[in-house]
Amino acid sequence: MNRTEKSMGDLKQALSREYNQVNKRLFDAGVRKQQVDCIGNKIVFTTLHKRVYAMRTIDGKNRELTRTLDVMLIDEFKQHLRKHFTATFGFSIVSIFKDYDPHTELAATVIILEEDVEVYL
Repeated sequence: MNRTEKSMGDLKQALSREYNQVNKRLFDAGVRKQQVDCIGNKIVFTTLHKRVYAMRTIDGKNRELTRTLDVMLIDEFKQHLRKHFTATFGFSIVSIFKDYDPHTELAATVIILEEDVEVYL
């Protein structure tokens, strides 16, 4: 294993840990399962969450309301993630995209950086 592979592995572990910390601070719960991939200037998180019981209950009665709440929570999460990752890793973030499927409890988050991830190793 060369230095870049080891460093990339270390960075991915740190990214995973810090992503989970942001999730815990905002939602009072960590993710159930997580995968991190770094591709050029993109960091991609694929995560499995546990949907809050109250949201799951309301989904069946008023999906429009829970969809609005999901979007608000996603926007809040992205703000926290941007601030935390900029401070922790020194990333220059262009944009963050996130979506969540309440039926499968899967989420995908894509962070686009100004430079390739390897620049930050």
